[in-house]
Amino acid sequence: MHQSDRPAFVFLGDGEHESGRLTYGELDRQARATGAWLQDLGVTGERVLLFYPSGLNFITAFFGCLYAGAIAVPCFPPRPNRPAPRIQAISIDAQAKFALTITHITSNLKQRFDHAPHLKALQWLATDELPRGVEEVWEEPAITPDTLAYLQYTSGSTTVPKGAMVTHNNIMYNAHMLQAGFQTTEKSIVVNWLPLFHDMGLIGNVIHAVYLGALCILTSPESFLQRPARWLQLISHYKGTFSGAPNFAYDLCVEKISPEQRTTLDLSSWRTAYNGAEPLRPGTLKRFTETFAPYGFRPESFYPCYGLAEATLIVTGGLNSDPPVVRSFEKAALEDNLVVAGSPEENGTKTLVGCGQAILEEKIVIVDPKTLTRCRTYEIGEIWVSGENVAQGYWNRHEEIEQTFHAYLSDTGEGPFLRTGDLGFFHDGNLFIVGRSKDMIIIQGQNYYPQDIELTVEQSHPALRLNNGAVFSIDVDGKEQLVIVQEINRNQRNLDMEEVFNAIRWEVAKEHGLQAYALVLITPYSIPKTSSGKIMRYACRVAFLEGNLNVVGEWRSQV
Repeated sequence: MHQSDRPAFVFLGDGEHESGRLTYGELDRQARATGAWLQDLGVTGERVLLFYPSGLNFITAFFGCLYAGAIAVPCFPPRPNRPAPRIQAISIDAQAKFALTITHITSNLKQRFDHAPHLKALQWLATDELPRGVEEVWEEPAITPDTLAYLQYTSGSTTVPKGAMVTHNNIMYNAHMLQAGFQTTEKSIVVNWLPLFHDMGLIGNVIHAVYLGALCILTSPESFLQRPARWLQLISHYKGTFSGAPNFAYDLCVEKISPEQRTTLDLSSWRTAYNGAEPLRPGTLKRFTETFAPYGFRPESFYPCYGLAEATLIVTGGLNSDPPVVRSFEKAALEDNLVVAGSPEENGTKTLVGCGQAILEEKIVIVDPKTLTRCRTYEIGEIWVSGENVAQGYWNRHEEIEQTFHAYLSDTGEGPFLRTGDLGFFHDGNLFIVGRSKDMIIIQGQNYYPQDIELTVEQSHPALRLNNGAVFSIDVDGKEQLVIVQEINRNQRNLDMEEVFNAIRWEVAKEHGLQAYALVLITPYSIPKTSSGKIMRYACRVAFLEGNLNVVGEWRSQV
């Protein structure tokens, strides 16, 4: 085997001490062992749920499924004493019969089976109990590029999760796109704390590293969230060259890493700091660069990008040697779905970060979602994507496959395209994202993007937590009204609620010309989020209507 002794993965469970290593030879042997065991059980072609915390066991189990010709379904084991409706929903939707995990998780899960009959019906297999020498009987499965490799369940930020059907060809092509966009090589050193059951952690880091033959340093999401300095310390210690996260993580580093901790960092090796999966904020890029430039971080290392599970992962990215493209546009025009360039010094402008261009042979068009025709260059529309990176559809959702994956332009018949549901436009060759069509707020005929209002809210008062608010509209007596839900910071026992409410209302009215119908302040860490950290506005809306938010204070207008 080529480079069998080369280190593949190093895992630091607590983010500070190594707790496991794998060479490429060991990865292959353990994957063959898992694959042979699954083949003997007749699992080839079946969906297999993977219930693992972040770590090496997940990686060998995932590749073991591929070696067996089975269809992996990455999940996250349910937390103790908490309901697991998402896991139950995925299990039922995937029509799974088998589940892989490790022994201590199996014993914990069995205590909850009475409340989850479909999980109880699964055949549970613990991969830390593999028979010795079983890898010797492994047989290469009969698979083709079009064979399903795994189901990537969407994060469910606007709807219930759906399983994107990802083929072996989708994986390989997207890995090629990542290499081309990020300009990574076998000498790259990948550092990752993102969840491995999510597409950014799995495709963008684990599979990307294996495709390159590179070294990947791993830790858990919990270790980063408990102490954000651990992420940058890993990059510093291992001379990481490739590492990234959603926008909120960079804000968290600025907020939580102390001046004393910063002095221990050397970030000069960090060549690519990708930023994706949620709206990119110009202020975040500026603050992070200013904070960590003295410790070797370069502004051109930032790599804004755009992707989604339905396209395996990446869709657009920039040039790795250039700084991010940041442009200003007239805010009023954007709200009318028009693109008019402005100056950052002007009032009434909005600054956006470009997400780069299409990669390799991929095609991207901006389409009017009503007429299904191409938008003109100065119009905002829905982003449609065509390429070998686009997944085959949603598992067992035939009607939604036609609607989402088989879209055609109405005037030319060009297609099929993937309808992303995201709204954006191209300007000077760069894709700019303005929001999701399902999240759009329309009040008195005017369009508003929730992330714009959320940013205004969180900056209105120091007692409010960054990146932890949601805005949406509800129908009140036949009119759409604005609702704002926002977490407060810890240790706000003597908070003057009236002062906070007035600050929010004033800033939202000043910046957006909107009057709020309801303001709800909630406890820290209680806002609904997806596994990748995105705010679940739809779930937040439902919780508001049903009275299920952890309310600290509430204000309502007398409409």
